[in-house]
Amino acid sequence: MSHLSENPAEKERFVCIYPVYINNKKTLAEGRRIPTEKGVENPSCNEIKDVLVAAGLNVYTENNKMHPREWNRDAQFRGRVRVQLKQTDGSLCLEKFTSRKDVMFYVAEMIPKLKTRTQKGGGGDTSSQQGEGGKKSKKKKK
Repeated sequence: MSHLSENPAEKERFVCIYPVYINNKKTLAEGRRIPTEKGVENPSCNEIKDVLVAAGLNVYTENNKMHPREWNRDAQFRGRVRVQLKQTDGSLCLEKFTSRKDVMFYVAEMIPKLKTRTQKGGGGDTSSQQGEGGKKSKKKKK
């Protein structure tokens, strides 16, 4: 996990991804950058980092940073992820990530598949039965 140096060329190789960019609970005016139906509900920096590290990208988080349009000061809404898209010679690190948009769409697609997202019903061994129980209880609350 390297930090940016004074070299401007190195800074250009990293792009910032704020959780608000892929949050389907946010409006475009609040900073969302992808369509609502492709977004994720309240993603965290750690989830974004986990997905991108698993994809093989050079990533580090800056937990003290916040998106300028984010009014909520809670810790869950803080942070941004720096992602390296290009090598020092200008070539892409991974061919499937040519732009920031590619990274955002990939992250939004993969976060719902994370174990932390799929095991919210308690994480027991009988996942199919627990999944049904979780769905029924949610309907009762509404």
